[in-house]
Amino acid sequence: MLGGAGVLLGVAAAPAQAAEVSYATECIPPAISGLPPVQGTTKVEITAPAEAKVGDEVEVVWKFVQAASKNPNILDLEQNTVQPTGTLKAAGAQTADIAMQGPRENPPIPKNTDMKLSDMKGKLKLTAPGEVTLTPDAYNINVNKPISTDTKCTPKETVQKAATIKVTDGGGGSGGTTGGLPTVVPTLPTGVPTDLPTGLPTGSSSPTPSPSESETGGDAGGSSTGGGGGDSGQTDFTGKEVQVPYECKTPIGDKEATSPVQINAKKNGGSFDLTVQFKKSVMDSPADIPKDSVKPSMEVVLGGVDKGTVHVEGPTNSEDIKSGEPIEIPDLTGTYKPGASGESTLSPGVLTIEALGTTTTCTPAKSEVSLTLDTTEQASGASGGSAGGSAGGSAGGSSTDGGLAATGAEDQGSLKALGLVAGTALLLGGAVFTFMPGRRLR
Repeated sequence: MLGGAGVLLGVAAAPAQAAEVSYATECIPPAISGLPPVQGTTKVEITAPAEAKVGDEVEVVWKFVQAASKNPNILDLEQNTVQPTGTLKAAGAQTADIAMQGPRENPPIPKNTDMKLSDMKGKLKLTAPGEVTLTPDAYNINVNKPISTDTKCTPKETVQKAATIKVTDGGGGSGGTTGGLPTVVPTLPTGVPTDLPTGLPTGSSSPTPSPSESETGGDAGGSSTGGGGGDSGQTDFTGKEVQVPYECKTPIGDKEATSPVQINAKKNGGSFDLTVQFKKSVMDSPADIPKDSVKPSMEVVLGGVDKGTVHVEGPTNSEDIKSGEPIEIPDLTGTYKPGASGESTLSPGVLTIEALGTTTTCTPAKSEVSLTLDTTEQASGASGGSAGGSAGGSAGGSSTDGGLAATGAEDQGSLKALGLVAGTALLLGGAVFTFMPGRRLR
């Protein structure tokens, strides 16, 4: 029996009583997860004093006996990251919504194991003689790491009363519920959102000059061209913005999205410093995103006289991004060391997003040249291998185990990546969030 359960504040309480009830429950994952409602059974035990007097303020305890579902086989929940709140309905001699809340205390919860929720407590001031019944109602489960998400659960059948307090006339007194907590009774969540955000926003705040006619050769429909091996003296080369159709493999199915990308270059000796920018698509973050949680990278594909890939990457977000604030993907940078002399092309390649231990990989459905450069072969240059950094090749792949990430096309086809961030697909075990472009991950 829970210590302190059924205690009358300031008054000697009658022996505590406890009763267990079970009921069908529907839990709604966070909206950003895109998951359907989850059905399950919740079992709880309510402890309260058997008898009390009018004017007494009694404490009631809600103990979770069985969660409506297990922690999905997605990610492990860390210790002390889950907190339940809810509502207990008082009826009979008096009616009231008793706000219940449990501490954020839980043992580590491995994937595919039973959920462990703390006991909730609430207080009720008795105002009328007679029998007061206590019945579990709706509840909410909050997971605060890596981001804060809520799973709301409600009974899907008439719930039987779990306890009855016999109230005798002790002088009266007015009052109601105390505790100031939400009026939702937590009953173990029955599902964990599995959309994690390891998604990559698709916007860049860095202004990019438009290619001049001399850079493009007057061909409005082709890629930008720059001289790297001639005597033009040009050092900055602006690429053409291209629409890249991405195909992403995710645990919840294949997803497709098109994102505008531009590759620019700056001559640095015989090499080129590359900058890849994701354009447009300003959107708001649907959840809090902790700093240093997301890192994007790409393999730029070489063509023309040169072959291979160039690895470029961006920094992680250096500060938290609050829910409702715009976010965008940062510029990806790297160095291209030519492996052949002549005209070389550069196209956006495989996009990789790493987030708190999870990985999402998206592959272009077709090649789109953004920039063409006149190059001069350099020792240990590309020509069939990786040029500048650890390239990962241009072939696509699916998310790694545990990297629940999904991408979907929204807002004029911008790349909207949904992913599992460390757990960001935790609904009680999976706090899910979606990365959307708009604010630089700085």
